[in-house]
Amino acid sequence: MSHTVTLETAQAFYKAYAARDTARMADFIADDVEWTISGPVGVLPFCGTRHGKKAVLALIDEAIPSVFKVVSFVLDQLLVDGDRVASLNRLSAHAPDGRVISYRLAHFFRFQDGKIVENLSLIDSFDAVEQVLGHPLVPDSPPLAGTDDIVAL
Repeated sequence: MSHTVTLETAQAFYKAYAARDTARMADFIADDVEWTISGPVGVLPFCGTRHGKKAVLALIDEAIPSVFKVVSFVLDQLLVDGDRVASLNRLSAHAPDGRVISYRLAHFFRFQDGKIVENLSLIDSFDAVEQVLGHPLVPDSPPLAGTDDIVAL
């Protein structure tokens, strides 16, 4: 049982991922995969953690398209080290009203025997949420007098 993933395997997965071809993607995803996308679930319901291949494929086929239609996925950087793959990417999509949404994201995969067993996706969720909502995120109330050097998190 090999735990080393090849560059060719990672590239083949990303070719299927970019095409949103879940039939081909399924060959690279373990049955017991844990797939996490960080972000605000209340605005981007495809965020959160999914368990199992079926849930991940439904995420790609149903949950993400319910928010926007992915039209482009560009792999900018790819690093393969042992059983780990890291990438920096740009996703572009169309919102239901036709607006273009584009944001950066990073993937951190762990492979076992040629299949993804763990994924952590970090998205620029602030940028993505502003684009999905169609307006900048601003505080609900003006700052208090004399507190313009205080930041609330």
